[in-house]
Amino acid sequence: MFKCTLKNEVFHFQSIKEILAKASEVKSGDQMAGIAAQSNLERMASKVVLSELTLKEIYDNPVIPYEKDEVTQIIYDDLNQIIFKEISSWTVGELREYILAHNTGSSQLLRISKGLTSEMISGVTKLMSSIDLVLASQKIRPTAHCNTTIGEKGCLAFRCQPNHPSDNPAGILASLKEGLSYGSGDAVIGVNPNNDTVESVSRILHMVHDFMIRWEIPTQNCVLAHINTQMKALERGAPIGLMFQSLAGTKATNDDFGVSKETLDEAAKLMAQYGTSAGPNQFYFETGQGSEVSLNSHHDVDMQTLEARTYGYARHWKPFMVNNVSGFIGPETLYDGKQMIRADLEDLLMGKLHGLPMGIAPTYTNHMQADQNDQEIAGMLTALAGANFYMGVPGGDDVMLSYQDTSYHDDASLREMLGLRPLKEFEIWLEKMGIMENGRLTERAGDLSIFN
Repeated sequence: MFKCTLKNEVFHFQSIKEILAKASEVKSGDQMAGIAAQSNLERMASKVVLSELTLKEIYDNPVIPYEKDEVTQIIYDDLNQIIFKEISSWTVGELREYILAHNTGSSQLLRISKGLTSEMISGVTKLMSSIDLVLASQKIRPTAHCNTTIGEKGCLAFRCQPNHPSDNPAGILASLKEGLSYGSGDAVIGVNPNNDTVESVSRILHMVHDFMIRWEIPTQNCVLAHINTQMKALERGAPIGLMFQSLAGTKATNDDFGVSKETLDEAAKLMAQYGTSAGPNQFYFETGQGSEVSLNSHHDVDMQTLEARTYGYARHWKPFMVNNVSGFIGPETLYDGKQMIRADLEDLLMGKLHGLPMGIAPTYTNHMQADQNDQEIAGMLTALAGANFYMGVPGGDDVMLSYQDTSYHDDASLREMLGLRPLKEFEIWLEKMGIMENGRLTERAGDLSIFN
């Protein structure tokens, strides 16, 4: 039993899981699950109690028991016990002060991250304001290498996302050419397929790979089909640069997704044997607050903590990129633009504190109380906070998945306003093609005839 008195009102909390849930900022998904704070005063009381918990207390009380959940098992089995013991007596408040201290740098934060469980990372993030989240995220620079190197200082990458509602090859290639002509695609050329068959997925993989070879584009290809479909395509000779899968923070949700540690381990072995990229980082994971509550497999754990657990699960496979799409589900999990922006900032820091090369898709659906202004504010704030990559979608409107995201023009604008460059290997190619010069797009940007 934990308690806190504020304004002559005594608040009681039965568990650390309840404290974490009620310390969250307002999220419609937590409210729908019946685990959110009932008032701002109760939320503040839970934050006070959370700030005084030691990291050891959180370690001793995972929100889902070790023996019941594969995600918990991987988080705890991978934890660096020596580093954890160094900081186990810290309170969550003291961890926050350490992260935000002016003399704490990236290498120190990446080191202690190896001794932090996902619940600790979620907890400290709950104690931060928006400016805290941006400042802390800016400090952390995880890097990874596939064919390009992501996460280096001064660089901002993009996934070129040339989706088509019927997987039409001409439509995919037209969008691909447009994205490349605006400098998008250094993170990956990744297509969401309408048809999840091995034959259709293989066809798209071959088409994009052949285009990359023809134009000598230093990047990696990916088709965001289910991992089992991709593995079958890979075994049949389809060229895959990055292996994709959506992940969640509970075993029950991952079961619904059709993925497990065994599946991911098998995919890693196949990529090491047949993958077309240099590696060693050959996974692309997508996550987002709300998937567990939308599938009623949340175990009364709040969305933010479950998202942190997803990152703890993901880091086991040392991915090249992890992309957050928290606004993708809709108002039942994040009701409006304010909730979306907060979730994007939380997720970026939590991913980086797990040592992941973290990207953000500041997405919203048309039935949310959000608009383009909210989406652009989220994009600018997370870019300022040091997101490693964003999506590049024609016109910002994904006609295949029916949601709104960053456009090729947004990509170019974010780089220009913050003085950031493409990934080094890709920038050399852009200059060779006449698309970019000295880090700025030339008049040839947007000219698809470059690829004739």
